[in-house]
Amino acid sequence: MTSPRPLLIVQTGRTHDHIRERLGDFDDWIAAGLRAGGAEVQTYDPLGDTPPPAPETLAGIVLTGSHAMVSEREIWSEALVPWLQQAVRAETPVLGICYGHQLLAHALGGEVAHHPEGVEIGTVRVQRHAAAQTDPLLGALPDEFDAQATHWQSVRRLPPGAVLLAGNAHEPHHAFRVGPNAWGVQFHPEFSAEALRAYLDGLGPTLGREGRDATQITSQLKDTPEAASVLPRFARLALDKQRDMP
Repeated sequence: MTSPRPLLIVQTGRTHDHIRERLGDFDDWIAAGLRAGGAEVQTYDPLGDTPPPAPETLAGIVLTGSHAMVSEREIWSEALVPWLQQAVRAETPVLGICYGHQLLAHALGGEVAHHPEGVEIGTVRVQRHAAAQTDPLLGALPDEFDAQATHWQSVRRLPPGAVLLAGNAHEPHHAFRVGPNAWGVQFHPEFSAEALRAYLDGLGPTLGREGRDATQITSQLKDTPEAASVLPRFARLALDKQRDMP
């Protein structure tokens, strides 16, 4: 029997040291969700010297969040653009999260920039669009669900041919799909309320300058199991696709 292909986590960024020491890193949180869906997981560091594996050798790809900004066009980030384009052409399942969502949109011809209304942070309410009802990844979610969010930039224009799946009053592009197997989600399915609370602990002055109250936002945090279900569901979709291959 052929060995199953791994799901590859592309670690586009790392959390703060004090959070990582206590709670783990972005790839740890994502890996836990993917393993809950039965996947074998590997992590790839795009800041290293090794090129990423060919998309055709992978069961799927997950792009993490980052403290970087897609609009800064960092060398390592731009180097992922043709690779992501290749992955989408090959119909390798792809899931971009926050920075990864924005990078996927950028790679496919969308536009990413700072949100004109500033940061969206906290446990937020996301609404699905009608197109999501039959979507393989988001179709099982309710019409409205809670999700963790923290971002200053967003996808300001979707890539050509993208299907808009979810949004809210602040962020209209919380989820999209391109083709049959590539998704971007601005919200964080991997974040627990505890992880986001750790971020908010250090953001009081920054949020205050934007007229936001970190203490109030923290008090309204809650667990988001429906958003978290996206990760194991993506793993199962990727594994099912692999099993269906000749």
